[in-house]
Amino acid sequence: MALTLYGVSDGPPTMAVMQALAYLDLKYKFVTINYAIGEHMTEEYAQKNPQKEMPVLDDNGFFLSESNAILQYLADKYPKNETLYPKNVQARAIVNHRLCFNLSTYYRYICEYALEPIFFTYERTQLRLKRALIALEHLNTYFSKLGGKYATGDKITIADFQLATTTMCLEAINCDISGYPLIQRWYNMYKVENPTLWRILEHGMNQLAYFEKNPPVLASLDHPIHPVRKN
Repeated sequence: MALTLYGVSDGPPTMAVMQALAYLDLKYKFVTINYAIGEHMTEEYAQKNPQKEMPVLDDNGFFLSESNAILQYLADKYPKNETLYPKNVQARAIVNHRLCFNLSTYYRYICEYALEPIFFTYERTQLRLKRALIALEHLNTYFSKLGGKYATGDKITIADFQLATTTMCLEAINCDISGYPLIQRWYNMYKVENPTLWRILEHGMNQLAYFEKNPPVLASLDHPIHPVRKN
């Protein structure tokens, strides 16, 4: 087995995959893609992922992008237990829902509010905050409906990797989530019960917190998915 993960250690989608690899006890090589100078925009990288986004998993020449797809692939190919990505149709559907919810709403709106103003020319507006709070309210409601310790029940699943990583982005900018007690309880429990996974997130969070105070200047590559931050 020769697994290679291409990404950035402070990138939330990359960190979600790193947690899965750690949870599954899989050895892998990590290749850092220098986002600031646009290594993800090169033709060489495009051969691995035409979208020129991160992360990308290389499993013996099988290249796979999109962090949700990578999580599903790893959990299916290298199963550790029956709970990380359940085989039961309805249980798996709930996990898939949370993954989709994170992609379409939770990470989308929290990223727009918390991360994009750090790296790009976007402002941290009240509208962006409102959308992030709506996403938090939705997730808090999902926790109340199922009543379990984790995002889809009493056992950790690949959905928790994504949702915990997204929630960490708010902690990186010191955003108070106490108004969403079920999320806060789960998030605090996640740190305590999964110290190996939390170390991955804490490392990335510290990097994001640094960039929050010291915004990086990104190279201009004249590409719509790589806008330039103007200080």
